[in-house]
Amino acid sequence: MSSGKGSKLLRYIEHRIRVTLHDSRTIIGTFLAFDKHLNLVLVDTEEFRTLRSNKRGESNAGSNRASIIEERQEKRSLGLVIVRGENVVSICVEGPPPPEKRAKTSKAPPPMGMPNNNDNTGAGRGMMPPPGGAPMGLGAAPIHGVGGLPTSMPPPGMGRGM
Repeated sequence: MSSGKGSKLLRYIEHRIRVTLHDSRTIIGTFLAFDKHLNLVLVDTEEFRTLRSNKRGESNAGSNRASIIEERQEKRSLGLVIVRGENVVSICVEGPPPPEKRAKTSKAPPPMGMPNNNDNTGAGRGMMPPPGGAPMGLGAAPIHGVGGLPTSMPPPGMGRGM
């Protein structure tokens, strides 16, 4: 892959990012994914937008009126969000990825198929057969045509061109 925008964005997966949108809203969330159109997937997302309202106040002169612009910022939680790339104006990294939460004192067994660090048993394909012999369905005798050298092929070194 060339060193384009895609490869630069990959290093910020799982970081907290701030995205400014075309309509001046700001979205802060954990960056999960993106595509070639710069569509973004964010989780634990919050939206911030600035609301402006005009209030007319009267000065001491009586007839002169001044316009006062009041700004306030609204925040709302959005959760999982897909942002269309067409609306993205800028992306800024807010913070590093959150540290992994590991319960070291947990006594719960590991999920199925995951190795258990507390005992020395095998897991998956490398597991030893039970002491009673081969597992059910596998006979002890070899099956004709499975494994070994096939009988129809000449021994090594006796092929054509030697």
